This record gives sequence, structure tokens and C-alpha cells, in this order.
Amino acid sequence: MLIKKAMFWRRRLSWKLMMVNGLVVAVVIWLAGVSVKDFACVVVGQFETVGEETTRSFNQTMQFYLWRASVLAVVVAALVHYFFVRKLLSPLKRLTESTQALTRGVYPEPIPAESDDEIGSLTRNFNRMTETLQREEQHRKRLMSNISHELRTPLSNLNGYLEALTNGVIDGDRELFRSLHEESQHLSRLVEQLHSLSVWEARRITVQEKSLVEIQGLCRQVVQTFQLESVKKEIAFHQDVQPCEIWVHEQGIKQVMTNVVANAVLYSIGNDVWIRGEVSDGNFLISITNHGKPIPDEVRPYIFERFVKSDPSRKRNGNQEGTGLGLAIVKEIVEQHGGQVGLSSAGTKHTFWFTIPL
Repeated sequence: MLIKKAMFWRRRLSWKLMMVNGLVVAVVIWLAGVSVKDFACVVVGQFETVGEETTRSFNQTMQFYLWRASVLAVVVAALVHYFFVRKLLSPLKRLTESTQALTRGVYPEPIPAESDDEIGSLTRNFNRMTETLQREEQHRKRLMSNISHELRTPLSNLNGYLEALTNGVIDGDRELFRSLHEESQHLSRLVEQLHSLSVWEARRITVQEKSLVEIQGLCRQVVQTFQLESVKKEIAFHQDVQPCEIWVHEQGIKQVMTNVVANAVLYSIGNDVWIRGEVSDGNFLISITNHGKPIPDEVRPYIFERFVKSDPSRKRNGNQEGTGLGLAIVKEIVEQHGGQVGLSSAGTKHTFWFTIPL
């Protein structure tokens, strides 16, 4: 127990620094002082007129002043060092307290970075880390809330109708079964896109997974998959894609194109969809333009986030409703390629674009 108490300095960085600094100062002063003393004694001993008693007295006097100077220097150095170390370690103390709060699940207030040295850099990095963790926590809670909200309505409808059919309260007809089938399809799409998003977020595209893809041909393939639906809605596709081979994950970019074109067809109120592609500033820029309902200004900055829809108040109507995940998948895949996504909107004309570095 006494040994542990005697080793209290191990628990304090300031004490460690003070003891090391004091030891260094003492050793330096002692070596310098001893050298000066010995030199002075040798010089005095060379004079024959100085008696032995005088020489001994001189040596003792030099020894006394050496000890006194050493002790005084160590004490002064320790006091000066204490105040400097205390000021130096105060940011580390605040960082320690904030880290302890973070381990308890409490997000601390940002710590002011008072210097540009390593400690200041550490403080700024810690603040950024805390902000990121807090933002991710809020995002996780919002995601869980959105998922439960998206699942609640179709599940309630399915359970209500199935319970009524089971109890004989209502009789099934073609229209009812069609409605139940649409609810089931919506749930299937939601689960499938949630799975797709989680897969893309968990993976990182490697060089081995990429290949040279002729983007013009890829765009034609995607458009062909929407031919039947475009005929039903009387939508005409206009393609103006510059021939170019880009190094990409083929299935990923194909899913990006499919999701954006699907949105353009699903929410189009016009009869035309324009697909353009061109080389721009070291990137290949692809844009899909259509005419749809106006997108509120407060929604546009978040249109590529999970479960964000252009018209949150719109009621779901069978297959004419997305899951709010398609554009989030687009953003994830494009960013893994090092590109960017964006929306340019003016009234009813909307252009969704993304870039892939060449």
C-alpha cells in the first residue's frame, strides 16, 4: 500500500514531466558545477603561496555554493516547468473529460482549439469525430423511424384486410386482391432496396471489380428495359450520349442509370425524357431530364438521402410510389466511384445528374 502511494507520480503526466525535467536540470547543473569547482581547485592549488588550510577552506566553500546553486536551480526550474506544463496539459485534461463523457453516451460540447500545434490538431480532430458520431447517431435514429413508418402502413392494410377476410367480415373480389398484391409488391420493393443499399454501404469497390464499359451502349440497354412502361405512359426517350469507355463497376453504374431513369418515368407528367452524356472537366457527366411535379425548395438539398421523397404529403397509390431509397443507392454507388450527384430543378423541369471520373 505504501509503495503504491509512493508511486503516485505514475498516474499524473505533469508529475512525470516535472520529475524528468528536474532530473535533467540537476544532472546538467551538477556536471557543470563539478567541472567548474574542480578547475577552480586545481588553479588555486597551483599557487604555492596558498596554504593547505586555505585550499581546504576554498574547496569547502566551492562545494557549498555548488550544492546551493544546484538546489536553487532545480527548484526554480520545477516551478517554471510546473506552470508551463499545467497550461500545456489543460487541453489534454479537457479531452480526457470529453472522452469519458463520450463513453457514457453523452456528446460533449466542442473543445476550443487554442493553438496550432499537435494538441490543437488533436482537439480539432476530436471535435470532428464527435460531430460525425453525433450525426451518424441522429441518422441511425431517423433511418429506423423512417423504416418503421414505411412498413407500418402496408402491414396495417394487409393485416386489416386479411383479418376481415378470415373472419368473414368482407368477401374477396378481384379489386381487393389487386390492392393486397400491390401492398405486397411495395413491401417487396422496400425490403429489396434496403438490402441493396446495405450491401453497397458495406462494400467498397475495388480495382479488380472495375472494367472498361462503353457508356453509350449501357445507356441504350437501360432504356430498353423501360420500353414497355414508356409505351404505356406514352413517354419518348431522347438519347444524346457521347461514345466513351469509362473504368467503372458495370453492374453498379447500370443500377445507377436504372434507378434514375425509373424515377424519371415514374414521376413524369410529360411525354419526354432526355438522357445526355458528355466528357466534362475530366469526368463523364450523365444527366436525365423530365417534366414532373414541382419539387419543394426545402426537399431539394436532401433528395438523395434515404426515404426523402419529392412530395412527402403524396399518398401511396399502388405501384405509383417509390420507396425513397433509389436515389440514396445512386449516391452511394457514384460516391464510391469518386463522383458526385446533383439535381437542377426549375419549375416542373428536373435534371438529375451524376459524374464519373475518367
